[in-house]
Amino acid sequence: MTDDRFQRTDFNFRNLSAVSCSPKPGPDPGPDPGPDRDPGPAPEFGFDAPFDRTGTGSSKWARAGAPGVIPMGLADMDLPGPPAVAEALARRARHPAYGYTVCDPAGRTLVADWYRTRHGVEVDPDWVLLLPCGPRTTLRLLLETVRTEAADPRAPVLFPTPEWGGFAQLCRAARAEYRELPLPAGPDGYLLPDAPLPRPATALLLSSPHNPSARVWPAARLRALAERAAEAGALLVSDEVHGDLTHPGRAHPVAVAVVDPALRHRTVTLNSVGKTFNCSGIPSSWALVPDPALRARLTDTLAGYGLWEGGLLEQTVQRAALGEGGPWLDALLAHLAAARTRLTERLGPAVRSAPQASYLLWLDAAALGLPPTDARAALLERCGLEASDGAEFGPGGAGSLRLNYALPGPVLDTVLERLDRL
Repeated sequence: MTDDRFQRTDFNFRNLSAVSCSPKPGPDPGPDPGPDRDPGPAPEFGFDAPFDRTGTGSSKWARAGAPGVIPMGLADMDLPGPPAVAEALARRARHPAYGYTVCDPAGRTLVADWYRTRHGVEVDPDWVLLLPCGPRTTLRLLLETVRTEAADPRAPVLFPTPEWGGFAQLCRAARAEYRELPLPAGPDGYLLPDAPLPRPATALLLSSPHNPSARVWPAARLRALAERAAEAGALLVSDEVHGDLTHPGRAHPVAVAVVDPALRHRTVTLNSVGKTFNCSGIPSSWALVPDPALRARLTDTLAGYGLWEGGLLEQTVQRAALGEGGPWLDALLAHLAAARTRLTERLGPAVRSAPQASYLLWLDAAALGLPPTDARAALLERCGLEASDGAEFGPGGAGSLRLNYALPGPVLDTVLERLDRL
């Protein structure tokens, strides 16, 4: 399939860190940025150096399946995380008390400060629930909470298509009826639905920015969608785990801040440091829940599953990331924007929507010359690149592929070389 050399890791994993391009004589000067390439972030963060995941049990690299394959499907960055997080974990680990911990109330203020400084919006610290589980678990428990007291428990959960496949999976796990709403497409990418929503409905779920296309939803359209959700009797739940990863020049609309204040009690925003700071392996999240009654009910539901606010490692990571991770994040976003530009220029009309956030690229399989019904396997066979099948994102994803380009510079170089095989 490919003659690129990758280091074999423990068990069945493969490691991208040993990818080799054409050998050069003498000392390695590092990748040549070229006349038109952004030189990237400050070198101390190591985004343009090989990154070794040997021995870490990486789920992403387990998907590779064979030596030489570069996995680009799972939404997980092959880049080093913030030094501040590593240092905070090391400090905490040196104290040999690992028992139950209470929630630090200052963590709520830290989240509110993050939204103020990073996004320019005001979040009441009282809205914040700091949770020792990932956003997926939080959403599952939120669905259970709202369905229990819904006027019609059989009313469906609504979400768009294409959309992150976890929404459908969670609804099935909760035995909740759901309905997928096709997203209309405009010249610049997908648009939020502008027609009345089916009613009655229990909740309207939305990834913001959009997963898989990495589109940033305009604030005005998000506000209008909240109004239509209220008309249908639905709680608007905005999953914003990619919201801090908006590319330079873009602003992320935080749902609880941009909706009509009269509808805040019908709006919940979910977020986490996991995607933003590449630490999803330590599950944590927070929920912005302006309605105090809903906060109390969700807290009760969590307690019923043995989950309470706080968490030893979770709070350690959140404090370090939000308090000290800003410079690292700025450098990361510059790196991602440069990678996005290189890939979108190379793939041209195959890009269904120019990414405005995160590290996801949504592609038209037919425009790549791949069979729409078997594009993932064809890309793997021809190029040694593993992608997410568009069918995983609902009926609207058929014939598409999602690529993750959060890669070190040398590996991205190899990806671009392999795409020439299409």
